[in-house]
Amino acid sequence: MARGRRRTSTIRSSFAPCSPASKPSTLRIGTKWPELQGARDWDGLLNPLDGALRGELIRYGEFVRAAYASFDFDGRAPSYGSCRFPSRSLLRRAGLPETGYQVTRLLHAASTSAPGWLSPCTSSYIGYVAVCDDEVEIERLGRRDVVIAYRGTATCSEWIGNFKSSLTRLPTATPRSSGAGEEEEEEEVPMVESGFSRLFTAPGEAHSSLQQQVREEVRRIIHEYGGKGMPPLSITITGHSLGAALAVLSAYEITTAATRTDDDAPTMVTAVSFGGPRVGNAAFRRRLEESGGKVLRIVNSNDIVTKVPGFPVDDDCCSRDGEPAKRAARMPRWLVSKMGWAYSDVGCELLLSSSQDTVPNVVASHDLDLYLKLVAACTD
Repeated sequence: MARGRRRTSTIRSSFAPCSPASKPSTLRIGTKWPELQGARDWDGLLNPLDGALRGELIRYGEFVRAAYASFDFDGRAPSYGSCRFPSRSLLRRAGLPETGYQVTRLLHAASTSAPGWLSPCTSSYIGYVAVCDDEVEIERLGRRDVVIAYRGTATCSEWIGNFKSSLTRLPTATPRSSGAGEEEEEEEVPMVESGFSRLFTAPGEAHSSLQQQVREEVRRIIHEYGGKGMPPLSITITGHSLGAALAVLSAYEITTAATRTDDDAPTMVTAVSFGGPRVGNAAFRRRLEESGGKVLRIVNSNDIVTKVPGFPVDDDCCSRDGEPAKRAARMPRWLVSKMGWAYSDVGCELLLSSSQDTVPNVVASHDLDLYLKLVAACTD
């Protein structure tokens, strides 16, 4: 079991009156970067929240904000659902002029309200991949960082495709061998929420699946920048809401798929989730952790989205005979497993709390700006 995987830190944070600044950070990270990326499961960094980590979380949250800002929300326009800006100027025009990163690829996810056999999937702009190419920023960060940033739900078909509750296998999820002539038990197969799986793996009319886009671009970047003798390389996937779920799926894809060769230096993969829902079962969580992926979930205690779908199942507690003891909201194990409701929270959790009078409704509790303000208000 990964040390600190279940760590949860609760911080009471007041609502800051202004948004976090978009100006670039000047705090030198240097050799501390692996620790901030979760190499030690953020041990000693969450409560109180480390100042350098706080700055990094806000910085990655700003990349998510840029994904929102660059999305065309005008439902009457022919360009609805596309990216408003060209890759070269996306970050600058989205409000991040001096990041030291350059967008290398726009990402699209297929979404549809009809079954796949009835009509082709439409694709919407969902985020982007950006590589740090500024030598000064690379030196400050202590490595070359790659950011994959996802926006949250924005189109009607994405809402329909969201939260189908039931679990399904990912196409890349290959069961472990359980012995000759024996099939792996269902609960040992990595499974994810079916709506998220479809958005991640379904191809659209004009684009390949998001899964394939991520795999291709990460493989290209690792082969270009991940060679021995080059600066260390990290991949940080970040997102809000639906985008947070896609960030976790992307981390799983990158760490379990063949994206690197023996000539490539090791690459650290970290997902930073803002207000993300549950994604998969315990086997999915274990496979992600065993493959080296790190996940930090930033959660507002008043945000209902972080408490769905399904029921969390704790399989780390052992019964008297040494077998995992499953518990899920006092419901029978057979019912939870049979209905596909057995989910598992992945990674480490930074639990923030805002007062009820500050957050009057469900929508406000889930807002990305609120999340960034709560993080900014945390002091070490």
